[in-house]
Amino acid sequence: MTHESTVPGALGLPAARPSQPPAVPPEPAAVTIVVPTFNESGNIRQLLRRTAESVPARLPCEVVFVDDSTDDTPDVIRAAAPDCPFPVTVLHRDEPVGGLGGAVVEGMRAAGADWIVVMDGDCQHPPSLVPELVATGERTKAGLVVASRYTRGGSRAGLAGGYRVAVSRAATWLTKALFPRRLRGISDPMSGFFAIRRAEVTADALKPLGYKILLELAVRDRPGTVAEVPFVFEERFAGESKSTAREGLRFLRHLVGLRTATPLARMIVFGLIGLSGFVPNLAALWALTSAGLHYLPAEIVANQFGVAWNFLLLERLLFHDRRRHRHWADRTLRFALIANADLVLRIPLIALLVGQFGLAALPATALALVITFVLRFAGTEALVYLPRGRRGDRRPRQAVSDPGRRRRSVT
Repeated sequence: MTHESTVPGALGLPAARPSQPPAVPPEPAAVTIVVPTFNESGNIRQLLRRTAESVPARLPCEVVFVDDSTDDTPDVIRAAAPDCPFPVTVLHRDEPVGGLGGAVVEGMRAAGADWIVVMDGDCQHPPSLVPELVATGERTKAGLVVASRYTRGGSRAGLAGGYRVAVSRAATWLTKALFPRRLRGISDPMSGFFAIRRAEVTADALKPLGYKILLELAVRDRPGTVAEVPFVFEERFAGESKSTAREGLRFLRHLVGLRTATPLARMIVFGLIGLSGFVPNLAALWALTSAGLHYLPAEIVANQFGVAWNFLLLERLLFHDRRRHRHWADRTLRFALIANADLVLRIPLIALLVGQFGLAALPATALALVITFVLRFAGTEALVYLPRGRRGDRRPRQAVSDPGRRRRSVT
């Protein structure tokens, strides 16, 4: 459940200096700044102060905080909002579905402006760059403008320590290698600072997991034209980084989910996981036969080790986002039946191919393996992980934005 608190802004902070060069895009462009927060109470006042000093005089704006905090961050936002020369809204979520990425999508749904700028709540993204992001989008007719640390003029100076720098570079290289076409023109797909036209976002296409929402948008819902603006990644103002090993694992799962969005890609990964199952299978077979068990019952038992291995990897990697559709015991039983039925089906199929179609034993075995593999994949996806009650569901996708909708006033 999401709770919304809206606080009207008061003209209590000084306007931007008159000498500041304007970067105002053509009207009626305006911007909603979406800030996902998790226990960032020490950064809120500083973030709002920097935003008030650099954005409103150059660009009409509103700020939407989507908060998953367990501390007093929402209260700090409400207390600081009256001093801001722009509307401030707090959306507190009781359940942080999708992590930071899910919070951003929630904020995009609440946005009332034609442009949405997403930025972190730890002051590492300079609010002074917001008008330039929007102005660049208007000038280049781009649907997405990325603030990049890796284009000329940008810097990752705020990353603490060589370890985080190495992880950031490795993640950037991996994502660009996996999605070379989708990420063409984006030098920093790990950036959490970007501007996107509201009309370019389609809600039903997004399946956020973790904190790399730009990657999600670029791969699933990428606008046709992308531009970049360099920025210097600053040091965190207060608090501690939320980049943990757990978030790293969520990021890897997110990559797998994005890469396996098509049935063919899922089938390939399904096959690779199946091949990896030979390792525990053979290890168990060696251990059982070494202990004196006959090889036939030993193979039946050893096969269960491979089945368990494959099931665990499929649960964690390939079908992680579909586990909620069935109880774990139901999924386990169904998968075990399908996996073991493969053994029962394969031998009669080989006999049929040899006896009725005249194939030699080797090509008959290879063909039987291919056929049973395809059937096993189709059966696993349809009978274990397909959402119940959604077979054949082809509802039209629902856009976050309606170009004809009037701008929502946050007051």
